[in-house]
Amino acid sequence: METPAKGTVAHQLITAHLVSGRMEPGEEIALRVDQTLTQDATGTLVMQELEALDLDRVRTEVSVQYVDHNLLQADQRNAEDHDFLRSAARRFGVWYSKPGNGVSHPTHMQRFGVPGKTLIGSDSHTCAGGSLGMLAIGTGGLEVALAMAGRPLYVTMPRIWGVRLTGELPPWVSAKDVILEMLRRHGVRGGVNRVLEYHGPGLASLTAMDRHVIANMGAELGATASVFPSDQAVRDFLRAEGREDDFTEISAEPGARYDLEDEIDLSALVPLIAKPTSPGNVVPVREVAGESISQAVIGSSANPGLRDFAMAAAMVRGRQTAPGVSFDVNPTSREILQDLTRSGATFDLIAAGARIHQAGCLGCIGMGQAPAAGRNSLRTFPRNFPGRSGTEEDAVWLCSPETAAASALTGVITDPRDWAEDRGIGYRAPELPQRASVNPAMLEPPLPPNEAARVKLERGPNISALPDFDPLPDTIEGPVLLKAGDNVSTDEISPAGAKALPYRSNIPKLARFTLTRIDPEYPQRAADTREDGGHLIVAGENYGQGSSREHAAITPRYLGLRAVVAKSFARIHWQNLANFGVLALEFDDPADYDRVRPGDRLRLTGLHAALAADAEPRLRMRNTTRDEEYGVHHHLSPRRRKAVLAGGVIPALAREEAADDA
Repeated sequence: METPAKGTVAHQLITAHLVSGRMEPGEEIALRVDQTLTQDATGTLVMQELEALDLDRVRTEVSVQYVDHNLLQADQRNAEDHDFLRSAARRFGVWYSKPGNGVSHPTHMQRFGVPGKTLIGSDSHTCAGGSLGMLAIGTGGLEVALAMAGRPLYVTMPRIWGVRLTGELPPWVSAKDVILEMLRRHGVRGGVNRVLEYHGPGLASLTAMDRHVIANMGAELGATASVFPSDQAVRDFLRAEGREDDFTEISAEPGARYDLEDEIDLSALVPLIAKPTSPGNVVPVREVAGESISQAVIGSSANPGLRDFAMAAAMVRGRQTAPGVSFDVNPTSREILQDLTRSGATFDLIAAGARIHQAGCLGCIGMGQAPAAGRNSLRTFPRNFPGRSGTEEDAVWLCSPETAAASALTGVITDPRDWAEDRGIGYRAPELPQRASVNPAMLEPPLPPNEAARVKLERGPNISALPDFDPLPDTIEGPVLLKAGDNVSTDEISPAGAKALPYRSNIPKLARFTLTRIDPEYPQRAADTREDGGHLIVAGENYGQGSSREHAAITPRYLGLRAVVAKSFARIHWQNLANFGVLALEFDDPADYDRVRPGDRLRLTGLHAALAADAEPRLRMRNTTRDEEYGVHHHLSPRRRKAVLAGGVIPALAREEAADDA
């Protein structure tokens, strides 16, 4: 029998916040939540959910609403959402980070992150908070809303994966190459139901912001969280932010045991790059060197630190970017932009031909900066799923700031070591200020309770109410309206980008974009099934990877989706499906996936008994078109079964309250 992990940083954090459940891998546990973050692409639904829960004021220690995704105001819709979010933050006692103040994850790290705390966010990259010794988990918006209302977060107890780091990074290799190495080894499913805990002597050379880069892209491995100890590097970071009093040392106990182990010798790493169209498609830069590029973008929550921008500025100082290359710089916070400007690095970037954009996610979420079709775009971003950039036929590569800057100068994909050697340039780490340019002017604190109670929510015409979903019927029978392959992302289910995201608060209109990157006719065909019992989707491995956006569960459900039958699911999307009453099932025999064809009619009967709290998690599914039967199963806890049966978490809570009042 496997000995469970014990004494790790992750184990200590979970133990300190455990509300219920057994800390055994695979068991459902409940965790007390200290902090939450929401961003504007997901926060509007969270605020509507708080309204549906009839919340008076948030119960967490700190909750922050960021506006960082939808900054392009091509018409009134984004501005309406910003007004709604500000009014909701004032109403419910939430901090409000104004548009242009910064990307949620690094900004939260700078102003609110505290070692030892739990943080959940309606953004999958919330796991970046693990860089400060926090237990930080990305999840669906409804779970964030429930946490803001004082309820615990329910998750499957993960296995703790210890990743021992040794050595030091060589010149022209940086933290991005560490996480790309993990993706090269383990792919986009390697971290599912695991917490990655980094430890070992190699940590001493990694700053808190270096660790942020690594923890952030744990989401691309599918990990529940990534955790680092809270040590001298964290103390240095908090001191620079004027918050040293928030420091608490947290380290693994002597002899700590991990469920799984891996090791990376930092000194052996080389510059790496993820080829289109997956973060797991990683190769050495030299393997693809010479490919022409038309764009290089530096920024995003995956490379947010001052060091990353300063390094690029130092490389281009006194030089010009190559003809035909757009060199874009997206500062991740106003604080970082101030420090870049104060040091002269902003001037160096502009003089070299860089385009300086406002602090925010921007091109990372497909809000502007879309590349030309078929032209290579190098980005220090976390994801390169097809079409996520805003261009359907895109070719996005993920790399370090060093590789992006070297390639911007040469016009082709270039290993920064070769660029430096060809020009006789020695490596020199940028000098960073001991104190950050802390400026909280664009953070609005929560209102006092008596003032907050008088605030009315500002609803523009583009903000709809949450749909009402009916309970799960005892029998589901309908067509397989879509058969999807492996690793379908939430970007493909509910697209990001400047066309769709402005409708994120308007479910009926956003639904028109659902799954159109796979099947342009899906929304209309799906809507046609609503009055006839709905439909099903069949999918391969890791269905719903990527973003935490619950729109990817809500809009298909709005269009009549009753069940998804897959080989396996990504963690957050699986939770979101249950939260909105969609039955998520897996094939007992993955080979049965090949037997089902688009258009086949599937039938599931006796669901109410099958989803009873004490029922076995296995069912039989009949393909009435082919006269075949397949074994399927679910992973729903008794609590989640109630939610699915009721049509979602909010109807389930309403049913419980009605029973209590009876």
